[in-house]
Amino acid sequence: MAKGREVFVCGSCGSVSPKWQGQCGTCGEWNTLVAAAAAAGADRRSRGPGLESAPPSTLAAESQHSPIRVATGSGEFDRVLGGGLVAGSVTLLGGDPGIGKSTLMLQAATALASAGPVLYATGEESLQQVALRGRRLGLGESTSRLLAETCVEQILEAARALGARVLIVDSIQTTYTEGIESAPGSVAQLRECTALLVRHAKRSGTAVLLVGHVTKEGQIAGPRVLEHMVDTVLYFESDTGSRFRILRSVKNRFGAANEIGVFAMAEQGLREVKNPSAIFLSRDPQPASGSVVTVLREGTRSLLIEVQALVDTGAVGNPRRVAVGIDGNRLTMLLAVAHRHGGLGFQGADVFANVVGGVRIDDTAADLAIVLAAHSSLEDRAVSHSLVAFGEIGLAGEIRPVPFGEERLQEAAKHGFGTAIVAAANAPRRPPEGMRVFAVKRLAEALEVARGG
Repeated sequence: MAKGREVFVCGSCGSVSPKWQGQCGTCGEWNTLVAAAAAAGADRRSRGPGLESAPPSTLAAESQHSPIRVATGSGEFDRVLGGGLVAGSVTLLGGDPGIGKSTLMLQAATALASAGPVLYATGEESLQQVALRGRRLGLGESTSRLLAETCVEQILEAARALGARVLIVDSIQTTYTEGIESAPGSVAQLRECTALLVRHAKRSGTAVLLVGHVTKEGQIAGPRVLEHMVDTVLYFESDTGSRFRILRSVKNRFGAANEIGVFAMAEQGLREVKNPSAIFLSRDPQPASGSVVTVLREGTRSLLIEVQALVDTGAVGNPRRVAVGIDGNRLTMLLAVAHRHGGLGFQGADVFANVVGGVRIDDTAADLAIVLAAHSSLEDRAVSHSLVAFGEIGLAGEIRPVPFGEERLQEAAKHGFGTAIVAAANAPRRPPEGMRVFAVKRLAEALEVARGG
């Protein structure tokens, strides 16, 4: 291994500095520069064997080739990827320890092996441990090849010798390249190992899947530039103690971003949930005050989610605003709008808001449901189980339209909802069969409909 001088790499943006300084000159973050060794007299980004430069081509010539997609054997996984793995793509999967990343990769490797050679390179487990997990999942007959190796050059050599159509590296933090002197998992190693794997994927057409560790903040460990180098970034999410897992796409060059897939963890591994709305709608048979159903849009999927609110007389002092699954500042803003333009007296009362199922709501379409749930709890009047509401609330008390209004209504009608309160601009020309749609322009109108419904 060639000895080299010491440089400092930013753990946030990946920029290189010749000396240490408190603040990164590129991204402005503080205390993110980490020492790394740079090889002297040689290009650290050398292509390596089998990665020679290809001659230039034209856009017209390349447009004639349609992208090749390979099914992973899981409909939910394929949905998040945009229809399957694209040949030559690089996908980065992150998630908390024990959430099921390796299980998903092993199940996918087994299904993908029927379409071509698959190499599963593990740096955290021995081959016997992987085989033991495979038998527990019922994958003992899998023909995918296993390799216990952490040197990225050795992994690429084995992939080229096998002619692997899919390469899985579990995990990228355990790999290292011989051209860098720093330890595996360092900023320099992560960036260079990923660069070598990306070049191999683009040159050979191999679909590469990388498993990544996450930090305590829930982000993939390593420089932020790591997510820019790959084609797709996926995150595994789960509520504490829940058996359900949500696979979310935060970046996808070949499909919709923010697409989600829902899985259930069972003894035989991850099982896909094809109708997740049924999970989040397991409510009490008797209507209760403070509960309203809304329709969220995640990628190309509409999800019915129950929003709950509890308004209680607070003790002397500042009233509390507690939000679980909802942005606390947005809850405070919605309560202020409801007081000013809806005449609802929340002053002096504690307000608690919760999203059932451990889901995190970022869609502003839930604004109307949150206010209606708080109004229902304030007056202790239950909302009908057949009512669904969605719409963004402005500071002037207006109800603004949200994207994909008709698709949301169709999803609600499919699950038996007979009444919907939506923004006037989201009113369909022909409502779904068996559903009454109330189109409102102001918050006061929506509250009046809810009182009557």
